[in-house]
Amino acid sequence: MRSSLKSFLDNKSLYYDKIDYDIIKNSWDILSNHISLPYIIHIVGTNGKGSTGRFLSSLLVQLNQDVLHYSSPHILHFNERIWINGDDVSDEKLDYAHLQLQTILSQNLLEKLTYFEYTTLLGLYLSDKRDYLVLEAGLGGEFDATNVVPNDLSIITTIGLDHQSFLGDTIELIATTKMRSCDNNFIISYQMYDEVYDVKNKVLSTKNEIKRKQFTMNQEDQELPLYLQNNLQTTLSVLDFLGFQNFNYVLPKLFGRYQKISDNIIMDVGHNPLAATAIAKELSKENKKYILVYNSYADKDYEEVLTILKPYITEVQIVQCDDKRIVERNKLVKKIKNLSLKVNDFDIIKIDAQKNYLIFGSFLVAEVFLKGYSKV
Repeated sequence: MRSSLKSFLDNKSLYYDKIDYDIIKNSWDILSNHISLPYIIHIVGTNGKGSTGRFLSSLLVQLNQDVLHYSSPHILHFNERIWINGDDVSDEKLDYAHLQLQTILSQNLLEKLTYFEYTTLLGLYLSDKRDYLVLEAGLGGEFDATNVVPNDLSIITTIGLDHQSFLGDTIELIATTKMRSCDNNFIISYQMYDEVYDVKNKVLSTKNEIKRKQFTMNQEDQELPLYLQNNLQTTLSVLDFLGFQNFNYVLPKLFGRYQKISDNIIMDVGHNPLAATAIAKELSKENKKYILVYNSYADKDYEEVLTILKPYITEVQIVQCDDKRIVERNKLVKKIKNLSLKVNDFDIIKIDAQKNYLIFGSFLVAEVFLKGYSKV
C-alpha cells in the first residue's frame, strides 16, 4: 500500500553527510520519459536565491506566463516549496504528483532518494508543459539535485562563505562548484568578492553571459532594502533577455525577507555573515537599536554574524529551537558575552511594544517565532 506524502517524507532524513548523485540522476532518467520540461531558469548562489526567484516568477506570471517556482526550505508549510502561478501548491496537486512518482519510480530508488531529492522530483513533475520553471538550488550547484535537468539560463546570486563542509572553505571553491552547474546562458548578480568574477572568467568562458543592466526603479522599488533592489535589478535584466520589455509590474510581498511583522518587529531568514552584512546596511539607516531574537546552527559562523550586527543591537535573546544541528546554548552564550552583549532567553509573551526586535538566524528561527507569535 502506498504511503501518503507526509508519512513518506517523515521517513526521509533532512540531512546527509554524503551526496550520491547517481540516485537522483537515475530517477530523473526514468521520469524524463513521462514529462516535458519548460524553459528552465536555475538559480545558484549563497544569498538572494529565494527573493530573486520570487521576483522573477511573480513578474513572469504578471506577463501571462505559466510558471512554477521551486524553492527551499519552507518556513511554516511544506507547500511553500512549490509555488504555481501565484499560489503555494495545493495538497491535492502534491498528492497527485506523489502518487505518480510512486508509480513511475522503482521501490529501490524511492527508498534511496533523500527528502530534498524527492521534493525536487515533485517540483519537476508538476512543471510538466508549463512555460517556465524557476528552479532554486539547495546548498550547492554542480551536484545539487536541481542540477539533474539541463538549464537554459543560470542566475548566480551573491556568493559568500557557507556550507563549507560540502562546498569548500574558500570563495573560489564555492563559486566554482556553483558555476559548474551552468549549461548555457548565465547572469551574475551583485557580488561582494572579486574572486567570484575571477572564477567566472575561468569556468564560464565558453558560456553566454547576459549583462546585468541598471533599470530605473519606481518609488516602491526604491523603498526595498538595498540587497533586494540588487536582486530586482537582476530579475529585470533576465526578463529583458527573455524579450519582456517596457511593462508595468507589482512587486510581490516577500515572506521572511526583511519583512516588517509589525511596527517594531523585523524578520529575516538570513543565517550567515553575508546576510548579516546586508541586514546591517539597512539597520544603519535607522536611528534605533534592536533586540536580536536569535539562534544558529552549529556549523554557521555565528560569532561573525553577531560581530556584524553588534552595533545595531542592545541585547541577544536566544530562541529555543528543537533541532539537533543547533549550537549548544552554553557555546552561543559564551560568544555573546565575549562580545560584551547582554543575553537572555526569548519569551514571546514578554515582547515589549516599546522596543524594537530583529528576528534573524535561519528559517527555523523564523518558524519558531511565527508559530509562537500567532498564538499571542
